[in-house]
Amino acid sequence: MQQPWNSERRLTAIGRAALSVPARQAFADKQLGPERTILDYGCGRGDDVRSLERLDCRITGWDPYYCPEPQLEQVDVVLLTYVLNVIEDPAERRRTLMQAWQLANTVLIASARLTWEKSKVRGQEFGDGLITSRQTFQHLFGASELRSYVEEVTGTRCVSASPGVVYAFKDDSARLSYLAHRIVPDATWLASEDTTSAIAAVIDHVERRGRHPRVEETPRPVAELLAHLKPNELKRLVRDSADPKKVSEGAKRTTLNTLLFLAVELFNGRGPFSSLPFSVQLDVRTFFSSYKEACQRSDRLLLKLRDDGYVRGAMNASQVGKVTPTALYVHRRALDRMPTVLRLYEHCASIAAGRPQKWAVAKLKHQGRAVSWLDYPDFDKDPHPRIQSSYIVDLQSLETSHVSYARSTNRPLLHRKHEFLAPDDPDVRRYRRLTESELKAGLYENPHLIGTEDGWASELIRCGRELRGHRLVRRAAD
Repeated sequence: MQQPWNSERRLTAIGRAALSVPARQAFADKQLGPERTILDYGCGRGDDVRSLERLDCRITGWDPYYCPEPQLEQVDVVLLTYVLNVIEDPAERRRTLMQAWQLANTVLIASARLTWEKSKVRGQEFGDGLITSRQTFQHLFGASELRSYVEEVTGTRCVSASPGVVYAFKDDSARLSYLAHRIVPDATWLASEDTTSAIAAVIDHVERRGRHPRVEETPRPVAELLAHLKPNELKRLVRDSADPKKVSEGAKRTTLNTLLFLAVELFNGRGPFSSLPFSVQLDVRTFFSSYKEACQRSDRLLLKLRDDGYVRGAMNASQVGKVTPTALYVHRRALDRMPTVLRLYEHCASIAAGRPQKWAVAKLKHQGRAVSWLDYPDFDKDPHPRIQSSYIVDLQSLETSHVSYARSTNRPLLHRKHEFLAPDDPDVRRYRRLTESELKAGLYENPHLIGTEDGWASELIRCGRELRGHRLVRRAAD
């Protein structure tokens, strides 16, 4: 018989008008969907249950206070959302996690409040947490602590989906499929209504991936439209129509992505060839002489990540991002255009401690191996966007830290926005024009002043200029 949780815990269940952050993350990562059965274990008032039902998910909620009636049964996915942090007894906390894990057939999605929220929680110390004035308990986890804790209790390798959200997979192939999706997101197939458009969709796939798709990879509508063609006939049609240059570029991109995936896989625990996602298996067979050779090349890539000189050289050679004496700064739209070793650098940090949901620029340190994700909410609208927060992961210690600038009256801001993007980004020309006009006006003559809101405002006044969108104009006389 399930032991009831203390009644005071019901007070931590808040009402939500939209999906919780963990549920939203899991839905975006395709861990939640109509094809899977879901249990929200400790569902509180049931807001996530209702929101996911509206998304056609087959979900049941259970809560010891609000919804104790359903018989607990095994399901594909178990959500354990902000439950672990409200249990004051460490032994009970562990039992609860194990019970949730035993109910999950595919994946357990565990989330908890993090230490950077300490300023929002007031109370007296009790055990390994705090007792609030409402007699509720809060144990705040470190981001890496949560992942380690779930791994210890479940005995399985976990992945940090985002800060405070951990995925524990029952099957290693499911974990690897998720990792592959993070590194090489599924490309959308072109819509197909007849044989001609279906052939065009296959050609597009070949140009992007560098190889012909197998039937098992092909969307059913496309496969059905092409079923009357013999395989060799379809290959001939594709070969005659595909752009050889695009196919070659696609093959190179897929080769590098495969090496990146295998390197990240080793960082998080490498499995046998048979456990790889089917599409990755095909990539290995197409672009490498063997799985062993692919693994050896990816291992060498991982070793290069430890070489300061090599990493610095990759930063200097990167065609995207802004290089400073200490780090490389890259906008999220350009992240996949970095050299492969730098993509590995950022991916390892994201797997270890989770990439935040909101960020605009990634900062990769040259020395020390730390990645920061910087949130500039108005990067595209503001000519000099102000930072909202930063989330930092130290890859050597796996320690994390979070800094919020929400209450700061003199926030750091960005200049030369075009330097953070890829050269062919559609906004680069507009941003570069602004930078050139600011240089011409003398606004960058005192670089030690312009890095904050107050200093930048004073320099605009000194130079008699003001900004209207991404245009610099003369300041109107008072």
